[in-house]
Amino acid sequence: MEHTFWTALDKLVEQSEIIIDRPKGSVHPGHPDFIYQVDYGFLRNTSSMDREGIDIWAGSDHTAGIDAILCTVDLLKRDSEIKILLDCMEEEKMLIYKAHNDTSCMKGILIRRTAGISYKP
Repeated sequence: MEHTFWTALDKLVEQSEIIIDRPKGSVHPGHPDFIYQVDYGFLRNTSSMDREGIDIWAGSDHTAGIDAILCTVDLLKRDSEIKILLDCMEEEKMLIYKAHNDTSCMKGILIRRTAGISYKP
């Protein structure tokens, strides 16, 4: 049944407009010491736990598709979310993982898609 989760996620991304509002190299608006190492944005007309669009990290491997998500817990905001990792190379995944585990207030776990069921929307 795990494949149905990934298939649904593929469909959601395929049917959504990806908005990159924090391109690689940009500074986080609330944390000036944080520089985005990978393009970051959201899926337009979707909703996440923070009532904003579902977050997405868009990497530089334009053949990978969605092969991981990051589940995060933010103790300051007192919420939990998923972040979709789209087209991310392994190095980019590790940068994203480290960024979400760099403080005591936020932690994340990387969940990888099972080999053999990857899909490129």
